[in-house]
Amino acid sequence: MITVELLDIKNKKAINEFVNFPFEIYKNIPQWVPPILSDIKVMIDPGKHPFYEHSDGQCFVARRDGKMVGRICAMENKPFNAYHGTHIAQFYLFECIDDQEVANALFERVFQWARERGLDEVVGPKGFSPFDGYGIQIEGFEHRQMMTMMNYNPEYYVRLVETLGFQKEVDFVSCYIPAASFKLPEKVHLVAQKVLEKGKFKVKTFPTTKDLKAWADRIGEAYNNTFVNNWEYYPLTKKEIDYTLQTLLTVADPKLIKIVLYEEKVVGFLLGFPDLSAALQRAKGRLTPWSIIDLIINSKKTNWVSLNGAGMLPEYQGFGGNALMYAEMDKTIHGYNFEHYELTQVAESAVQMRKDLITMGGKAYKNHRVYFKHI
Repeated sequence: MITVELLDIKNKKAINEFVNFPFEIYKNIPQWVPPILSDIKVMIDPGKHPFYEHSDGQCFVARRDGKMVGRICAMENKPFNAYHGTHIAQFYLFECIDDQEVANALFERVFQWARERGLDEVVGPKGFSPFDGYGIQIEGFEHRQMMTMMNYNPEYYVRLVETLGFQKEVDFVSCYIPAASFKLPEKVHLVAQKVLEKGKFKVKTFPTTKDLKAWADRIGEAYNNTFVNNWEYYPLTKKEIDYTLQTLLTVADPKLIKIVLYEEKVVGFLLGFPDLSAALQRAKGRLTPWSIIDLIINSKKTNWVSLNGAGMLPEYQGFGGNALMYAEMDKTIHGYNFEHYELTQVAESAVQMRKDLITMGGKAYKNHRVYFKHI
């Protein structure tokens, strides 16, 4: 018999069981990168994560004969619904054994939770912050997950959710860019150069982490404003921006972060992060003095970079801003000793960017699908 119970967030044993459950699902999958368990504990704790200051979420656990066989989190992002005029619930942290009955029980509990709040649609996977990763992976399973900036899942997850009647909402495609074959057309360099010569646009780089932290608030504000036309957008609170930036700064390499200024206003950015996946796999979700040292060493030795955040405020894209951003991407890709780059999770609605990257030598190689279901 399958039962679904509410996770008791005050029960330490229950919390540990919840956050450790994925290790059973992925124990024989070398492409999976475990999250930092303390980060998941913050996500599900209403007293610690800024999401809960404006929205609601609860986690559920499925059991068969007392044994945990699945988990899921149901959420209502109230600012998102207010901004878009929708009544949507979202799900996240879904993990399940290969059993349709278990998946059905978990999602039925989510549907019930949503209906109780007057919501009429469920969308997901979609997390608590912009860098939690979107969607269920549907292509590219042979490639290792890019840190915890995207989700990874067994192939059977697609069957579980589609059997329940979930349909495609939007795809997020990740693009592989080998440094050796990335070619930016000369005319783009020329446009970028002319834009800089006019003096209104500038590119700012950061020699040290201290320099980067001094600009963190302005970068966060620009990030929040850049994606106003995107499917996933909602206006982040100051605390949400601070939380996201604090998380990113722990893995940021200052030389891979660039911002574009227009008359001293931040209007664009290129965010690059050294790939720490190998060290995260060795850490097995736990931050210890030794795992932290390993992460630092890995950041110096890796030959992979995630470009997870490339954008220009919409009103500046037609003034040469996009050409400038691509020129800076070219400098990043060819200016260091990294060999492999991933542009992580570009929404399919960013049609021109995806076309541009493929033209310049990139290749779509992973795909994550966000699903929806009317209830």
